[in-house]
Amino acid sequence: MEHLSPNNDLANDHEHNEDHSGMSRRKMIASTVTGLAGAFVLGNSNLFAQTNNPSTKRSTNSFNLAGKAAMVTGAARGIGRAIALALAEAGADIMAVDICAPVSSGVIYPSATKDDLDETGRQVKAIGRRFIGVVADIRDSAAMKDAAGRMERELGKVDILVADAGIQVYASVAEMTDQQWKDVIDVNLTGTANTVRAVVPHMIPRKYGRIILVASGQGRHGMADGSAYSASKWGMIGLMKSAALELGKYEITVNTLEPGLVDTHMTRNPGRWKEALKEAGKEPKDNPTEEEVIAARLPTAVMKIPWMQPADVAPVAVFLASDAAYRITGATYDATAGDSAKYTA
Repeated sequence: MEHLSPNNDLANDHEHNEDHSGMSRRKMIASTVTGLAGAFVLGNSNLFAQTNNPSTKRSTNSFNLAGKAAMVTGAARGIGRAIALALAEAGADIMAVDICAPVSSGVIYPSATKDDLDETGRQVKAIGRRFIGVVADIRDSAAMKDAAGRMERELGKVDILVADAGIQVYASVAEMTDQQWKDVIDVNLTGTANTVRAVVPHMIPRKYGRIILVASGQGRHGMADGSAYSASKWGMIGLMKSAALELGKYEITVNTLEPGLVDTHMTRNPGRWKEALKEAGKEPKDNPTEEEVIAARLPTAVMKIPWMQPADVAPVAVFLASDAAYRITGATYDATAGDSAKYTA
């Protein structure tokens, strides 16, 4: 087979077959094609920018949420409250949703109360934002649809969802009861899906929305005696990625936030501290002290803190809720004080 090259006679014939202007036919054709392609790309690029590109209609570096309305579930305390307050500080009005009651007999830490939810409201109002507190179970799809409808009526719209509500039960795969498994999956995964499905119909017509699912570092790795929780949080990441694929055409972004160990009621209890001792290779005790747990965790803690505070996680949610993140969707964001450096998934 003959190969054309700069030294090939055929190539040379074409290269030197010039028109009257002195330009070779090859150069003339290449120049014409390049020019036409450039004109086509530039012309269509300008047309796209003028008609379809939302980046021409909003600031790409604004973390200001003034005029936005956000729903936060699990907002009576802990990470949910911290995120609600951070969104309010950034300018958003807040609907805070929490069951304010025990969820499962397998949960060994105290549940949030209506007083906790009211305190979140007091702090949001002190910032100067509007607040609606809703006592509801995210497992109840109809209740979540009612909450979304009320939010649109009273706050004018549904711009942002932060789905934080969740529970954890500590039991081995062999010993976990059917009800314990069901409770964790129903709350963390099905309840989160119910919440997303409730707000999306309010976002699609406006072609705007920010959805942040609060998963967990344990959704990126396994945990002994925590299979249901890890499975539910892995499932939330899959839910997020599927929703991101479906909702991108409506300019709705969907991402997950994965906190590491955070100083909340879910962490600050004998069950979780016992697991922390196991993870550190220590002999677990029925009632380990905080000092024992800190001493066990610090040697392997990347940033040399035993756990984070809820306020350490909240700024990530503010960023993902902002217009600065309008081109970020289908992504996982770890806020773990370095623990995620050890993840392999």
